Amino acid sequence: MSDDLRASLPDPAPRPLPVAPPEATSSGSFRAAFSSGRALRTEVLAGLVVALALVPEAIAFSIIAGVDPRIGLFAAFTMAVTISFVGGRPAMISAATGAVALVVAPVMRDHGLDYLVATVILGGIVQVVLGVLGVARLMRFVPRSVMTGFVNALAILIFTSQLPHLFGDKVTADNRWWIYALVVVGLAIIVLLPRWTRVVPAPLVAIVLITAAALLGGLDVPTVGDEGELPQSLPTLVFPDVPLNLETLRIIAPSALAMALVGILESLMTAKLVDDITDTHSNKTRESWGQGVANIVTGFFGGMGGCAMIGQTMINVKASGARTRLSTFLAGAFLLALVVGLGDVVATIPMAALVAVMIMVSVGTFDWHSARPSTLRRMPRSETAVMLATVAVTVATHNLAYGVGVGVVVAAVLFLQRVAHLTTVTRLDASDADDERVYAVDGELFFASSNDLVDQFDYAGDPHRVVVEMSRAHVWDASTVAALDAVQHKFAQHGKTVEFRGLDPDSAARLDRLAGRLGAGH
Repeated sequence: MSDDLRASLPDPAPRPLPVAPPEATSSGSFRAAFSSGRALRTEVLAGLVVALALVPEAIAFSIIAGVDPRIGLFAAFTMAVTISFVGGRPAMISAATGAVALVVAPVMRDHGLDYLVATVILGGIVQVVLGVLGVARLMRFVPRSVMTGFVNALAILIFTSQLPHLFGDKVTADNRWWIYALVVVGLAIIVLLPRWTRVVPAPLVAIVLITAAALLGGLDVPTVGDEGELPQSLPTLVFPDVPLNLETLRIIAPSALAMALVGILESLMTAKLVDDITDTHSNKTRESWGQGVANIVTGFFGGMGGCAMIGQTMINVKASGARTRLSTFLAGAFLLALVVGLGDVVATIPMAALVAVMIMVSVGTFDWHSARPSTLRRMPRSETAVMLATVAVTVATHNLAYGVGVGVVVAAVLFLQRVAHLTTVTRLDASDADDERVYAVDGELFFASSNDLVDQFDYAGDPHRVVVEMSRAHVWDASTVAALDAVQHKFAQHGKTVEFRGLDPDSAARLDRLAGRLGAGH
């Protein structure tokens, strides 16, 4: 380039400086919670509401895992407090969860509590390793349709998990209508109160008023105390009494690996959802290894392990407006104070109050726009199919990891199917030489699109020299190189030569490295 031409060009735009994510600044830190009295009040009340909602959930997940309710409650406390310091997504709630409970339940059933604790500790170690190795970067491969399916399935699971409290064994002919009435009142409070004031979170007001009404009216309705015994003492450090040998590793390793993967996946999906709601970014790598640290701490305190909880996180972030780590820390601290110091009071809270809170959480979590007929008509069928597959598998298995995994696979298959048909081979007649035929290949060449490449040429009718112009194509894999080898071999069988022209450097390097070494056509 000449000096005159260079001088006539505008100066290149300066590179933007990298922007630190919120966790690298103070926006989601503990300090931010004390920036104003209003912010502090919001964080404190949010933590209290979440703590109340955690009690029945932790007890229920303990039953799923086959452990004493105290194990689940202690896990909720240690997970929430630990992740408030080491997590990468401020205001996200981590505690004992159903997905982790389902994974570790067989270990508890077949080998006992010590092996379960060892599984939790090993699972935490695996999460730390995966986090350090950058497994969080895999989130870029989760399409939006899978994310939408994940959110909708989560809303459905949150709602259906409340049905036993409305139609279960503890709902009798004598108390059925009182339970339904309390739920309706709770829903009305949560919906209508924010229209007048947001000073106090509506879910907390609903819990307090419904509890007071049930006590003053002497209503015989199911309460938190009916879900299981609450602990009377603080958690203590323990070390699992298991042999440190390969046999123990054989027993706990499969469940520990499954727990690590399920926990990271659910936590990263929940973190991404909170990012969208708050319009901020989070450190997914830190969240990955932070979950591992929290599970290790939980294991050494005899807990059952856990991960991010979408329902309680939505209560904290969406319903209560929390934005900092303080709300997460206080959720754990309040939980321990409530079940140990005020266990008798917490035990009197009607389950109907918490059911009302969770129903509104499910309504707020569901992406109603994605289910509108107008949206479904506008969206490509493949996108809708991916969303429905994610929802169906998640709801059927009650495992978010399975649903997301199937959704990603279905999305990948449908994407490859679409891309495979975008590759074309065109015969050009612009060559000046009579003994030369030119073809142009357009598109991305990989295993799904290059399979039919061999059938696109006239091996018998073409002249002795054939040129394949590939300046508008890209060779991505060995399958394509094998297909090009087969094309070259078929032309050679007819005594003709073929030249692949215009390859970009990456494609040319791949072809030079693999051509003739894959056995194609021989």
